Amino acid sequence: MGFRCGIIGLPNVGKSTLFNALTSTAQAAAENYPFCTIEPNVARVAVPDPRLDALARIARPGRVAPTQIEFVDIAGLVRGASRGEGLGNKFLSHIREVDAIAHVVRCFESQDVAHVEASIDPVRDAATVDTELMLADIDSLERRHEPLAKRARGGDAEAKAQLAAVERALAALGDGKPARDVEPGAGEAFEALELLTAKPVMYVCNVEDDAAATGNAHSARIAGKARAEGRVCVVIAAGIEAEIALLDDAGARDDFLRDLGLGEPGLDRVIHAGYELLGLITFLTVNPNEAHAWTLPEGTPAIAAAGIVHSDFARGFIRVEVIACDEFVALGGEQAARDAGKMRVEGRDYVVRDGDVLRFRFNV
Repeated sequence: MGFRCGIIGLPNVGKSTLFNALTSTAQAAAENYPFCTIEPNVARVAVPDPRLDALARIARPGRVAPTQIEFVDIAGLVRGASRGEGLGNKFLSHIREVDAIAHVVRCFESQDVAHVEASIDPVRDAATVDTELMLADIDSLERRHEPLAKRARGGDAEAKAQLAAVERALAALGDGKPARDVEPGAGEAFEALELLTAKPVMYVCNVEDDAAATGNAHSARIAGKARAEGRVCVVIAAGIEAEIALLDDAGARDDFLRDLGLGEPGLDRVIHAGYELLGLITFLTVNPNEAHAWTLPEGTPAIAAAGIVHSDFARGFIRVEVIACDEFVALGGEQAARDAGKMRVEGRDYVVRDGDVLRFRFNV
């Protein structure tokens, strides 16, 4: 279990180039004209995790299974997308299917790459996309309002709850606030509305190569916007990331990153931002056959984590044995950690922590 992240933005901001870099493929055609991407390109990629690699070096399992993230390259939105302009209806429907949004914003100058607005202004561009998503949500809510109101007047309790959520969301959107900023009232079925602006968003500032490590004045403006909105912001140079993705040798890749002043590839930064955005953590399991990383929401109890690994683990749950990954690695393995008293026995309600190495005991 990872998460499904949709890559959106105006045309020609670098979405498909970023997708190619993130997935180490050329699945999405990165061409210099709008609507090059007609159907969403989808790819699952392994989430790099040094902790999993360290466990594998110690346990030498037959297989290493990282957790995965699914990226969806969604074609560019333009002004009027909420009214169907630029294939907008199809693209908006694709956004509804993702868990989070990576909103790519153009923060680079180039005479060779056309801009649909004929000038570089990332804050304006971000506002254009945000506005189209809000208009689409307003249209969706207004179409639901009257049928719900009729049912509510007839005494339908479920319709009353949905109507309250619709009206609260419409009021916020009418004030220019996205649905994610709305605090639902008691009993309101807010999540069932499936609003585009309720999706968690991170900004991805695509800068020129020379600004890959430091960002630039354009990305600084988006970073300020992100802070004001309580969103996550990541700075990358999509062209550089595409080059990094082509390097098979880990040593050469590390040297390249070091020369650029980068600590890690853009893939890692986007994934870390996505996990922060969605409140996700990773736990690990290891045995002679497999070292495996698993993703789950922060605050998940052990019984639910067991079910992610295998339904039998949850059905016949007895206990879970827990070792912190850093202690597992430092001591050289599970048995050494047990001998050193670093293994804890927990019950079904134990809240799993990021980096826990878990062994489930069960009986079915």
